[in-house]
Amino acid sequence: MRILITDDDRSIRRVIREILEMEGHNVEEAEDGQEALDRLMKSTYDVLLCDIKMPKKDGIALLEAIQEEGISVETIVMSGHGSIEMAVKALRLGAYDFIEKPLNLNRILVSIQHVNEKGLLLRSNAALKSSIKKYIGNSMVGSSPAILEVQEMIRKVAPSDARVLITGPNGSGKELVARSLHEQSLRHKAPFVEVNCAAIPSELVESELFGHEKGAFTSAVKDKKGKFELASGGTLFLDEIGDMPLNAQSKVLRALQEKMIQRVGGEKDIKVDCRIIAATNKNLREAINNGQFREDLFHRLAVIPIAVPALNDRRDDIPELSNHFLKQVCEEQGLPLKKLNPAAIKALQTINWTGNIRELRNVLERLVILCGGEISASDVQRFANPL
Repeated sequence: MRILITDDDRSIRRVIREILEMEGHNVEEAEDGQEALDRLMKSTYDVLLCDIKMPKKDGIALLEAIQEEGISVETIVMSGHGSIEMAVKALRLGAYDFIEKPLNLNRILVSIQHVNEKGLLLRSNAALKSSIKKYIGNSMVGSSPAILEVQEMIRKVAPSDARVLITGPNGSGKELVARSLHEQSLRHKAPFVEVNCAAIPSELVESELFGHEKGAFTSAVKDKKGKFELASGGTLFLDEIGDMPLNAQSKVLRALQEKMIQRVGGEKDIKVDCRIIAATNKNLREAINNGQFREDLFHRLAVIPIAVPALNDRRDDIPELSNHFLKQVCEEQGLPLKKLNPAAIKALQTINWTGNIRELRNVLERLVILCGGEISASDVQRFANPL
């Protein structure tokens, strides 16, 4: 563990440091609270051993600063002037433990061991949550040949850094495919940054993608990183890429070719390393023929094409999808689990799903809220198309 000791008594710092280094920890020292805060602002530590009475910034002031700055570190407070009131105040400010002087070195070692065990538990829980999200929350529900083919493509392509172009109608699950590619890739611990190209005004697209320098335009009051920089090391998902303006397309093409960007109003080349996944509901070849999309950019993006089927082309998945959404909606609404009877399932399979998976989920939410414990075919006929 990486530990920072701050105490104005050099001999105490030295003794604690020697003991902790014998236990295999990486230990640094600070003479006062201000030096400790400066170190905490620049580097990451697992534990801060902090005296309550110090020059420049005492232990309480240091704890307050740690809280204000949002610094992540477990703090063990030491005091030769201990009182219940001071201990309570330190603990309320986020201290992990409060140890009175003269110091019991075994007590310090036990406290640090507990901090280490807490960290292991938190990391284990985080890994478990990530695993649940990866394999359940963001899993692609269905077992039809069409969706199994998409899942197999994801499994093969995800470990590579190849660019992927996802096509399919609105509401079919293109974003879910993109997230699955990221979460099963070697970049899964790095950011997944999404840009909806259709939702950004054309005059702001370049600033959103590449960032801008302070003063580049009227409202640019400070430097801003763009999505390419924010996604560096991870995945950049360009949703609705077919709606991107032509002038921005040329800049994106340069970024893909050179792995370099320039912020709006800047002259410095910034190196970026992000995997590009794009998605569209448009026929990009038609857009190329109409002069609305660059052919060279299309070929840069479509290294691996993945076509997501419409729900009407995978009706065999509707029973599984319906029960999945039924359980999900009941949990979200705090309701007992409801049931779709067989006739209701068959009724759902006859609907023309122009809105695809998104429309099916909306219908299930409507049925959960408006119907009784068992949802019937007549309920589906009544509430599936209310307008």
